[in-house]
This record gives sequence, C-alpha cells and structure tokens, in this order.
Amino acid sequence: MRRLLLLFLILAAVGGLWWQRAPVGEFVFSQIAERRAGRNALAAYGDGLTLIFCGTGSPLPDPQRAESCLALKAGDTLLLIDGGDGGARKLAGWGVPIGGLDAILLTHLHSDHIEGLAPALLMRWTGSAARTPLPLIGPPGTSDVAAGYNLMLKADAGYRTAHHGEAIVPTGGGQFAGQDLGPGVVWNRDGLVITAFAVDHTPIAPAYGYRIAYKGRTVVVSGDTGVTPAIPQAAKGADVLIHEALQPRLVAAITRGLANAGQPRTAQITRDILNYHASPEQAATAAAQAGVQMLMLTHIVPQVPNRFFEAAFLGDAAQRFSGSIRIARDGSVLHLPAGNREIAEDRL
Repeated sequence: MRRLLLLFLILAAVGGLWWQRAPVGEFVFSQIAERRAGRNALAAYGDGLTLIFCGTGSPLPDPQRAESCLALKAGDTLLLIDGGDGGARKLAGWGVPIGGLDAILLTHLHSDHIEGLAPALLMRWTGSAARTPLPLIGPPGTSDVAAGYNLMLKADAGYRTAHHGEAIVPTGGGQFAGQDLGPGVVWNRDGLVITAFAVDHTPIAPAYGYRIAYKGRTVVVSGDTGVTPAIPQAAKGADVLIHEALQPRLVAAITRGLANAGQPRTAQITRDILNYHASPEQAATAAAQAGVQMLMLTHIVPQVPNRFFEAAFLGDAAQRFSGSIRIARDGSVLHLPAGNREIAEDRL
C-alpha cells in the first residue's frame, strides 16, 4: 500500500509539472539565461597563450564541427585565425567575449575559411560599440574579401544603426579593413608576435601558416597544406604544432561510395583533395622533426564522429611522433601559461 501511495504521489507530481510546464519552463530558462548571459569564459585563464578551437572541420558535412576557426588570446589581445562558417557563433555561445576582438587573420581564401566572417564582425561591433573597422589580415586578395563583405553588409549596417542608435552600433564599426600582407611579421603588439610563412596548398597561392610567440610560449598553425619543409622549420622549438589532417584511407571509402552511387564528379573532388592536404602520419613526422611537445590535429577530414574511430584516423602517427597527439574538437582549449612549459587542456 505504501509503495502504491508513493507511486501515486510521484505520478501526481510529474503530472503537475507537466500541466505547469509553461511557468516552470520559463522559470528554469530565466535562471540559466541570467547566469550565462554576459559571462566571460576566458576569465579563468591566466596570462599566456590561450587557444580556443571554434571550428575543427572542413567543407565536408560534419554536424559536430564548424568550419576552420581558431581563437587566440594573449594578454588583452583577442584574435581569430580564419573565420569558417559557424565558428564565431560557437564562440559566443561558449561565452567568449567577441566584442573584444582585435583582428582576424586568414591563412588563405578558401570558402571554408572565410564564409563565417560576417557573424564575427557583427558580434564585435555590437559587443563593444566599435567605431572603427575590424582589421582583416591575410594573403593577397584579403582586401577584396573585405570589400565584398562591406558591400554585402552595407544595407544591414545602416539598418542596425538606425534601429539601435549610434550609442549601441556606431557608424563605421560594421565594416572590415582589409590588409594584404606577404610572409613576415604580421602582428607585433604588447609582446605578441605573429609571423606568416608560406605553405604548400597548390594551386591556392599564397597560403600561409602562422608562428605565434608570446612571453616565452610558441604555437605554430599550419593552415591548409600538403607536406612541406616550411612546417618543421617554422615549428622548430615551438611548444605546440596545430596541423591540419586528412586520412586518405578513410576518404577513399567515401570516394568508392560516391562512385558506386553514380556521382562521379563529387567522387573526383574527393580524389583531388588528397594532393593538397597532409595525413595525420605526415603531420606527426613534421612534429617530430620540429621537436614540439604536442601535435594538435584540426581541419579533420573526413568526419570522426566519436573516439572509437580516432585510431583509424590517426593510423601510425604515434609511431612517428613520441609527444602528445590530440584530435581537436570544437570547444577544445589549450592554455600555455607564460613563463613555463606547461600545456593545460580544457573544454568549453
């Protein structure tokens, strides 16, 4: 009898919650929203290099990964390296204060590295009442990308200023200032030095990787590239090498499936991409040659849906590099504190 009574009371409570789900749902939502809105997810990290992987995917469909995007915080400086689709929105959802964005650096001008720039621009503008254009820095052609976005967003910028007013979204902040730069130092402020170097993503040229140095810590970002001596040369003595990775054996299965499905043109694209990307094993070789502590793989091709498939993706990379090898996921964080050799890993 007592068990029946307890069951009845539980069912009654659940039923009451269901019938009152509108006010209960509003209360719970309000509590969560008030705690999450305006938070700064980077406040917990001290001085050093903090890297937030906001897009670790590629143009291939992957529901778990946005296109190429890496956020970098060093001191009071906040930068993005590449602006693929979905990356900036993920940063905002995690509580990264994009209003403080100082600039965006592009490795190259493939669509999956630039088609998410508009949300980053908008959130920087509205988040800080920016009055000056956002610097967009990259290889030749970057200024054209900036001009194209400015033209596309011209009407939208006017609408937003008219709606919210100059105090919230001032005229001038909703634009990019494009800068075409060659290899060499592209950023040198407040102790943060970023050097661009050419990689091999033929026929896309130039395409850049970046060496990032701040207070004794160094990270190298490969950008999209095939095998090139430029990577181990640039990464010599660095703490972390962030390298793109494509596993040809897994891509070959997709190629066979497309061919069998009567899609020869798409199948050919999956063959073509093999010659201007690097495998996990090749990235591991570069990491070993450079002598880095950690190899972080990103721009993952094809989709690696969960950890079960990571061994198949990595192949024999661990036999080529004895340091730490990680497959980045959206929300992965690396923090390199200033003044020591520690590499702390986290997730947002």
